[in-house]
Amino acid sequence: MSLTATAPTTAPAEPGWLQRNRMIVTPLLFLTPGVLFFMLYVIIPIIQSFNISLYQWDGLGEATFVGLRNYEELATDRAFEISLWNNVKWLALYLLAIPAGLFIALFLNQTVMGIRVYKSLFFFPFVISQVVVGLVFSWFYLPNDGLFDIIMGWFGVDIRGGVLGNPNTATYGIIAAGLWPQTAYCMILYLTGLNAVDPEQIEAGRLDGAKGIRMLWHVILPQLKPATFIAFVVTIIGALRSFDLISIMTNGGPFGSTRVLSFYMFEKALSEYGFRMGYGSAIAVVLFLIMLVFIAYFLWSMYREERAARR
Repeated sequence: MSLTATAPTTAPAEPGWLQRNRMIVTPLLFLTPGVLFFMLYVIIPIIQSFNISLYQWDGLGEATFVGLRNYEELATDRAFEISLWNNVKWLALYLLAIPAGLFIALFLNQTVMGIRVYKSLFFFPFVISQVVVGLVFSWFYLPNDGLFDIIMGWFGVDIRGGVLGNPNTATYGIIAAGLWPQTAYCMILYLTGLNAVDPEQIEAGRLDGAKGIRMLWHVILPQLKPATFIAFVVTIIGALRSFDLISIMTNGGPFGSTRVLSFYMFEKALSEYGFRMGYGSAIAVVLFLIMLVFIAYFLWSMYREERAARR
């Protein structure tokens, strides 16, 4: 009678906590540095701005608590009213960059001779500095000698003081300068989105008889919603924080007619107008709340669409 020895069976080792939760831990580890920097350089300064807006402070001496007095002063400040109205103009007209960028992207998405040269020409405004854009358009708008005045002279149009010297036209001239690089940015977003458009859906649309505007509206644009969302958010933020072009082209003039909230905030907080940190922070808070309304609306719209698509 032979006896056979059987090897003892050992149970597999229990996986550790880190292994069991690696699908959660790994993304958190990657996100942590970005979240920390975002908290340090965005969230904390926003909270500090809210706090400073409740004080009267010159940035060096002792701060005096004044409550909501800075906000009450904003309600009767004519310069703040002009700045706010100019921001509304920037918002309304700056959004023209989105459809302009879309149609340029649709043109550049074609396979025609010399398309790379066209893409380079339209891409060029995006890579140059806003300061350079401001200087170029300042020369373009020069009274009498500028190209714009020369062209207007051919049609018998005389803008007194030039575009930037006339309070009625200066803001629109700066917005036109800002639209040049902003349109290029929207064009890049839509070119990237067009590369991800499903060719099978386009072919199905053609079989159904869709072409031209119908193809664009019902087949292509629905697939470009992510690009449109980013274009809207970036364009709105760019319109609300417009500062560099105004500083270069008019420095808020003539007679303060081209001020926007960001420029007026700088004037009140950091320039020769008195170093009123509390009042400048109150302007910054108003500007932040306006941005927050628009961004929250678009984020909620995207979330609602994604939730509806999952059902």
